[in-house]
Amino acid sequence: MLLEIENLKVKYGNVEALHGINFHVDEGEIVCILGANGAGKSTTLMALSGLVKASEGTITYNGEHINKARAHDIVKSGIAQVPEGRRVFGTLTVFENLKLGAFTCDDHDLSASTLEWIYKLFPILKEREQQLAGTLSGGEQQMLAIGRALMAQPKVLLLDEPSLGLAPLVIKTIFETVKEINSKGVTIILVEQNAKAALKLSNRGYVMEVGRLTMEDDADALLQNEGVRKAYLGG
Repeated sequence: MLLEIENLKVKYGNVEALHGINFHVDEGEIVCILGANGAGKSTTLMALSGLVKASEGTITYNGEHINKARAHDIVKSGIAQVPEGRRVFGTLTVFENLKLGAFTCDDHDLSASTLEWIYKLFPILKEREQQLAGTLSGGEQQMLAIGRALMAQPKVLLLDEPSLGLAPLVIKTIFETVKEINSKGVTIILVEQNAKAALKLSNRGYVMEVGRLTMEDDADALLQNEGVRKAYLGG
């Protein structure tokens, strides 16, 4: 088991956003977390990457507790997040954004080969290398955000709403690339409102409702589940 989350609770002030959730992710899987806005999906990812701290519970990664680790140390250990809304550095070039993603890596040759791989995954980023990130389209910014996270050579990639606000054709391209990234051995946790696309991509899925995980199953079974279909798949 690569990642195990036990009784994870997160509070914002006096408000508890996660009420003791439990889940696990095995090496090489794509696992999706489905749920409505405000269910706690993004909070879950931010707790895994150290951007918010757990008030209770444990996060075990590769056999070590990381819930008290600092965010940059978690990146160094092999977990990188692609945030909701992309959050690229708009006044920096595509190349500068990607280089920032490698700030935890001291191996210049490894960074260079990773950059070449990212340019193969997203050829448009190579074309736009010297363009300011703020001038890219939404889809190109999403590719850049994924590329920036990959520069850290993660073993686990956390993707928060990668399809948000994008055209269907761009979403298809992004999801195909996510599958390719996974085929290279990167484990993926996907938070996504496009439930059908997420389940088709994933091995397993969890359903989250108001800070609690209410369902877990293989992705195919969740696609066929009547409750999931009504709530998230449009009947």
